[in-house]
Amino acid sequence: MDAPPNPKRPCPDPSSVKDPSSLHLAPGFNQSNVDTTISSFLSLSDLPLFSSSPLSIACSFDRVLDKVIDASDHDRFLDRTLQLASLLHNSTKRCIRKRATLHNSISWPLLPELTTKVFSMLDTKSLMQASVCCTMFNKCAMDRVCYSHIDLTMAAKNVDNGVVCIMIHRAGKELRSLKLGSISSRSTFLLTRSCLAPLSFNHGFAGGLLRSLHLYNLTLTPGKSLCAVLSLCPNLTDLKVIGFISGTDKVNSVEHLAPITTNCRLIEHLFLENCGAAGPPSSSSVVEFVDNCPNLSSLTLFQFGVNDAMTRTIIMGFRQLKYINLSGTYGISGSFLRDLGLSCKDSPLETLSLRDCYYLKEDISSKHGLVSDAGIATFEPKFPIEELKKQKPGVTFVAIFPAPSSSSSSRFMN
Repeated sequence: MDAPPNPKRPCPDPSSVKDPSSLHLAPGFNQSNVDTTISSFLSLSDLPLFSSSPLSIACSFDRVLDKVIDASDHDRFLDRTLQLASLLHNSTKRCIRKRATLHNSISWPLLPELTTKVFSMLDTKSLMQASVCCTMFNKCAMDRVCYSHIDLTMAAKNVDNGVVCIMIHRAGKELRSLKLGSISSRSTFLLTRSCLAPLSFNHGFAGGLLRSLHLYNLTLTPGKSLCAVLSLCPNLTDLKVIGFISGTDKVNSVEHLAPITTNCRLIEHLFLENCGAAGPPSSSSVVEFVDNCPNLSSLTLFQFGVNDAMTRTIIMGFRQLKYINLSGTYGISGSFLRDLGLSCKDSPLETLSLRDCYYLKEDISSKHGLVSDAGIATFEPKFPIEELKKQKPGVTFVAIFPAPSSSSSSRFMN
């Protein structure tokens, strides 16, 4: 006859577990007596913990528990024993952490205020790593000022919409700059078009505090959604969007300048890279763009469909523009440079970059080299740009193109 299987102790019903604060204390309960009993128990450390000797604490535990096995309510007793052992274990770990925190606070040379200041200078990834070192660092790293400048581009593969929401919430009223996406377009990440939704929470409170916004290769963010986000950020002074797309419609990228900058009239630094299909450009959008952003001092429009007339309007229209980069622009021939010296004599413009503009031919360069006085392309030119430099001695002129016999680049600077 087979032996009956060993009965298993029934699992305690979770619903039967009550909140300790709701339990009624037994009559005659004395907290001081409980503390004294626990203290007496812990003072048994002079006895051997694990030994075959009957005087060891391990053997004492075994004898007491063996006596309880025959009791009618032994299951409850064993469960209670496990609970007490768990409570003792958790209390011991908390005590160790408290002692470590006290030791760190004594030995750490900086005051908490200075530690927080140092943490506020770290990038977001380094801040997260520091916060898990110890309790003291974690407390300092939770200060709002540490999240004033959120940069999640270094851990793009592990960042989703929830992480962005948590970071913005931690920053609170201290939020000033935000960088999202992957700098490397080949990386995959978890952000969706709603990743910037937290900027609209509390009637756009966080968005109104933002001064700098950098978005890298967020290809799921169409132009219309980007404009909706920028409407929540009226105080932006620095905007950088790489991997910019025009949405499903084939609208020229220039058409997005006006609606984007209409919402950000305080913009000073603008960097836009177009990666979408485009149709014919519109000069009216450029004019509106110039009118809406009087404070612009740095402008980069990479791979945008502007032509010479639009470029002339941009350079002459922005009275505070010091730097302009139109690299990769296919519609520029260079004719606008003929009038640049005289018409922009009082302009603060210092740097003009036209890298990879392969259709340049008027007085500047093409893929065959720089055009000389005789109209022949050469890699050792005599710059006809000298007249411009006489009018604007501080101008920087850089020409980069492939060398004829190798893949290396040659650079001429004046």
